[in-house]
Amino acid sequence: MSFQPIIVGTGYSAWRFLQQTLPQQSAAFEKSAELKREADYFRQQIGSVETASELMADPRLLRVALTAFGLEGDVPNRAFIEKILSDGTLDEKAFANRLADKRYSALSKAFGFGDFDTPRTQLSDFADNIVSRYLDRRFETAIGEQNGDLRLALSAGAGITDVITGNRSDRARWFAIMGNAPLRRVVETALGLPSSIGKLDLDQQFTQFQDRAQAVLGRKDAEALADPEIQEKVIRLFLVRTEASNLNAASGGSVALSLLQSMPRLNALG
Repeated sequence: MSFQPIIVGTGYSAWRFLQQTLPQQSAAFEKSAELKREADYFRQQIGSVETASELMADPRLLRVALTAFGLEGDVPNRAFIEKILSDGTLDEKAFANRLADKRYSALSKAFGFGDFDTPRTQLSDFADNIVSRYLDRRFETAIGEQNGDLRLALSAGAGITDVITGNRSDRARWFAIMGNAPLRRVVETALGLPSSIGKLDLDQQFTQFQDRAQAVLGRKDAEALADPEIQEKVIRLFLVRTEASNLNAASGGSVALSLLQSMPRLNALG
């Protein structure tokens, strides 16, 4: 039987336990025979892939590639993914750059099929980098089968890295956060923004995200989310607010109110 992640507690206490045991749990999880087969196959075969169409022709390689960027749901959408990969990202009008969800541009940039004569699949460390991301995403999925909020918290770090990387304006980075559904939910909840904000004009959303970030985090630039202390604060607030909301639905509000009243003390710790 393969290892299943262990979660103790709920909300932020569960996060603290997971962070303390993450190296050991991840190592045990990655010993799964199925994961080792897929990782080894990718390492052995990806060097022979030089075009997007060649990647599309191998379902096993494609699944690892897409899973590494949290896009495993797009495995059947091969024409769509091939277009994203073939266009590359260097041209600002490239297909991936025109999509709100910047996980697609991160995928395209990582492989480099449309950007260079020699794609990044030929680099010596390429396979290990993608496999590392793949294993992280699979671990997050296993966590999510027990606790969806912890999965979102775990994936936030990679999502922030993908958004912040590159020479983008602050506006473009906030728009990328707003376009990445899992990351948006974490940041939106942490900042205390209602989900109904999504109905506003994008420029109005951008302003509200900036204003709330300044009020809650002390900085309004999206790059602030890459700071380890601020990132931990965002995750803490996300989990506390989410648990309070869940308790509010279950208890009529009394327990949730107690949790929310403790948040100033949590903020002081950050």
